[in-house]
Amino acid sequence: MFRLVNVDGRAALEHDGSWFDLATVSGDDTLADPMVAVARHQELHDLAGRLGAAVPGGAMAGITLGAPVPRPRQVFGIGLNYAEHAGESGQPVPTVPLTFTKFPSCIVGPTADVPVTGPMVDWEVEVVAVIGSAASHVAVADGWNYVAGLMLGQDVSDRAVQLSDTPPQFSLGKSFTAFGPTGPALVSLDAFADTDNVGLWCDVNGERMQDGRTNDLIFSVPQLVAYLSSICTLYPGDLVFTGTPSGVGLARGQFLAVGDELVSGGEGLGELRNRLVEGPGPLTF
Repeated sequence: MFRLVNVDGRAALEHDGSWFDLATVSGDDTLADPMVAVARHQELHDLAGRLGAAVPGGAMAGITLGAPVPRPRQVFGIGLNYAEHAGESGQPVPTVPLTFTKFPSCIVGPTADVPVTGPMVDWEVEVVAVIGSAASHVAVADGWNYVAGLMLGQDVSDRAVQLSDTPPQFSLGKSFTAFGPTGPALVSLDAFADTDNVGLWCDVNGERMQDGRTNDLIFSVPQLVAYLSSICTLYPGDLVFTGTPSGVGLARGQFLAVGDELVSGGEGLGELRNRLVEGPGPLTF
């Protein structure tokens, strides 16, 4: 198994509390680019097996990681993909995946500061599936074969922008700079006992807000890969934010404020720790 991380913009493998520069371990300078590493994810299993005899680049403790997949071509978000979240939103359970995009410019690392762009900035912890191979018209049964691994993500949402008019502005409301914390690592599928049953949670200032498992997804990762690839060609490094469980701020009438600490976690995935800072809001007319 492997855990791919981004150290100072270079691909690295995490192992036993240390990080190992991927280009150095492999002897292949092209693997310094995290996007190349994702596209060659099958090779990372063998390279991870060599780390016991390799010299680490340093300790994981105390370093600031970048986004494991820093330059995705496409970033898909799936709305209302947990039945309880659909219920708390007052919406019927979807019959097809409700899909929007988070523009790639919002993707940041696991400890990036997140701006408060208005009075209704919300949290949404999600498991993110990272596409590893080009995919077009994939069968559901083959969906996992096109996934390089999983990582944690926050689909931060400015609800005031998202719901500012009719129809709603989902993509813009979810795409302010730094509204897509991801990481801390891209984790290979063989690291999970059951890739369809991964726990995830979200705390705000130490209070548990969300607690769910991906076996409650309405549309599973293989179904999402099949559906999306029936319409769009998927490319290595594309991200699929698979949906969020119940407990979001919109349903609670509670939103993020400057100074809050947002901590998101996932079984086998690690944690995102993001501080909320003052940020510019949208242009008003």
